[in-house]
Amino acid sequence: MELFSNLALGFETALTLSNLLYCLIGVFFGTAVGVLPGLGPTATIAMLLPITFSLPPVSSLIMLAGIYYGAQYGGSTTAILVNLPGEASSVITALDGYQMAKKGQAGKALATAGIGSFFAGCVATLLLAMFAPPLAELALNFGPAEYFSLMVLGLVASVVLAHGSLLRAIGMIILGLLLGLIGTDVNSGTPRYTFDLPQLADGINFVVVAMGMFGLGEIIRNLEHDETRTVMVKKVEGLMPTKDDLKRIVAPILRGTALGSALGILPGGGAMLSSFAAYSIEKKVSKNSAEFGKGAIEGVAAPESANNAGAQTSFIPMLTLGIPSNPVMALMIGAMIIQGIQPGPAVMTEQPALFWGIIASMWIGNFFLIVLNLPMIGLWVRMIMVPYHFLYPCILVFCAVGVFSLNNSEFDVYLMALFGLFGYICAKLEMEAAPMLLGFIIGPMMEEYLRRALLLSRSDPMVFLQRPISATMLILAALAMAVVLLPSLRKKREEAFEE
Repeated sequence: MELFSNLALGFETALTLSNLLYCLIGVFFGTAVGVLPGLGPTATIAMLLPITFSLPPVSSLIMLAGIYYGAQYGGSTTAILVNLPGEASSVITALDGYQMAKKGQAGKALATAGIGSFFAGCVATLLLAMFAPPLAELALNFGPAEYFSLMVLGLVASVVLAHGSLLRAIGMIILGLLLGLIGTDVNSGTPRYTFDLPQLADGINFVVVAMGMFGLGEIIRNLEHDETRTVMVKKVEGLMPTKDDLKRIVAPILRGTALGSALGILPGGGAMLSSFAAYSIEKKVSKNSAEFGKGAIEGVAAPESANNAGAQTSFIPMLTLGIPSNPVMALMIGAMIIQGIQPGPAVMTEQPALFWGIIASMWIGNFFLIVLNLPMIGLWVRMIMVPYHFLYPCILVFCAVGVFSLNNSEFDVYLMALFGLFGYICAKLEMEAAPMLLGFIIGPMMEEYLRRALLLSRSDPMVFLQRPISATMLILAALAMAVVLLPSLRKKREEAFEE
């Protein structure tokens, strides 16, 4: 009964006129950035962070959440019609979705993607509502030692699940931790790594790093590619799957939803890992495995269900523990900090309207998305054809204005440009920016909890091993790192990411 009363509070918050409007704006923008190749929810949320300063906390987070899961819907449109995924998690959808479009079944493929995403989103949100409160209540018993160990486990997991070289992922994590140290020490008041620049006395602004690495960095990288975008169909017809099609997609949608819901919680998992894993499993268990890669409807249903489920359940560690499971959740935590909210389990008890309002808004947002996507397919097709040379200058100006408005500082704009160049270099060297951002966000919190734990234990480092929960998480972190460093497993990991 408590769950129903909490959801009633959530819907009461989410169904206000202003929050409905911001939810609609969020899912619309999310669909748009999902449709436009070269953009994505991470870059878009990073660019929109300055706008959220003037919004109420609930409204701003509802809008940002809508952008994230809305992009999972929009990415399938370009994957199916153009064979150019607008969002990384939709890469796998293009394999069969585009082949269906070439056979004149674009409408059927888009409808399958919409149905799978809607069902998965609703189920994953229900799981979020059911399992987030018990996890948050458990976390309320955590002390500084447990929080420090939890963050160590989160960073290790993000390294293990990062693409490419383990050494590079660890290096990016350490770089993020070091960047988080820049500024004035809270306890002693001593400047650290500021290079005598007064602009760095308060540290590097989170928005500057995010907009540079994920906004400008992505723009520079995408300007290298001159993709030819040929839309298979100008007008999409036959949106309703047949009875036989529905029979074929029910099981893949259920399997994709279950797998995506589980993988979304893992650090570094989220939508992309979920969609790839769901496709691989479906290809092995399906009776129509021979059709995969040639236009199998199961190859659209499973990954689209998984990526949306993964996107929604990735909110669980962020809302309950204050630990980001992917770059978008790191941005969401940044938005909460900007609004003066301390991320963590206390959010559920101190800000129940915010906590349950976000959850309720996800059901509303999924309904908006199913209504928006299919009837407005003509608009999305026209958006696909927007030339890059019109799109990117507008984004650059928007980024510069947004960063300048933070502190009315030109230094922040130059710093954003520097991080943009660094983001481009990282992309060329195949070094993921996500671990660095996670380290940058978690680093200051880790330092604070480390200090508190040592202060309470009178500088005894054994406190992290004497407390059972803390010791368990540190052991899990050590095992995860040790296992992935084994030569045979490292080779299998590299083969899995390559595939």
